[in-house]
Amino acid sequence: MAGETVLVVGGAGYIGSHTCLDLANKGYKPVVFDNFSNGHREFVKWGPAEEGDIRDRARLDEVLAKHKPAAILHFAALIEVGESVKDPVSFYENNVIGTLTLLSAAQAAGINAFVFSSTCATYGLPQSVPLDETHRQVPINPYGRTKYIVEQALADYDQYRSLRSVVLRYFNAAGADFQGRIGEWHQPETHAIPLAIDAALGRRQGFKVFGSDYETRDGTCVRDYIHVLDLADAHVRAVEYLLKGGESVALNLGTGTGTTVKELLGAIEDVSNRPFPVEYIGRREGDSHTLVANNDKARDVLGWVPQYDLSQIIRSAWDWHAKSNQH
Repeated sequence: MAGETVLVVGGAGYIGSHTCLDLANKGYKPVVFDNFSNGHREFVKWGPAEEGDIRDRARLDEVLAKHKPAAILHFAALIEVGESVKDPVSFYENNVIGTLTLLSAAQAAGINAFVFSSTCATYGLPQSVPLDETHRQVPINPYGRTKYIVEQALADYDQYRSLRSVVLRYFNAAGADFQGRIGEWHQPETHAIPLAIDAALGRRQGFKVFGSDYETRDGTCVRDYIHVLDLADAHVRAVEYLLKGGESVALNLGTGTGTTVKELLGAIEDVSNRPFPVEYIGRREGDSHTLVANNDKARDVLGWVPQYDLSQIIRSAWDWHAKSNQH
């Protein structure tokens, strides 16, 4: 299957661009489709770019006819949870209507292999930890609900329209390409590791921890940090799985290991050798105390096993943020 063209929708973003790198390394031809509202033209390095919006059916039809991809990887979504509460309409327009438009274009073009970038936010507040794919899905914010709606639509497309999909529910994506060619670059930045690294670099005044009285080993929230290159590898494996005739499936992508916020900050200080101010403030509404993946199913279905640990995540992120000039 190497040599096949894969359309990477949202391929100029953080996870999409790292997946393009992995596709190219494995012999595929990634074609980026992006409106560059959050993605970066500088991150399109391993194949052609087509500018367009997933809500623009005519543009999608044009690009699909031109490149004739064997599969579609779909990353193009609004992702900031707080923003989804302030402006849910934009999230429904892009994440739901845009995805349905993309699916209609894919069907018209005869493409029936679709990999969807989803999230553990579809689970809502955890009833048990680690979370596996049978955990109930009761999202608690518009972002999580838009992703869950698309997951439900994909199940119907599979049953009634023969479009096979792999739904990948991420936990906490982190890290960067070890050669420093691409990395995490959000505007505004809301993720813990880049915010803490910026504090260590003196680019911001310290780091705020939301809540220190949770029922965890040190009172701070626990999260499952997964290297972006491990995520990329899972996406390429998902493409290969579908192109070989695999059935639709939903899979968690995490390491299965939880890290508290305090442990994360300590690890960043160890790598950077630069202490920085930390302020402990009240809990943030909607935060779960522990989010850790059970990743057994991804291993069984895709043969996927994460390769990178927390120290490698932080080292690659530190190298990227320390040298990057996107500030």
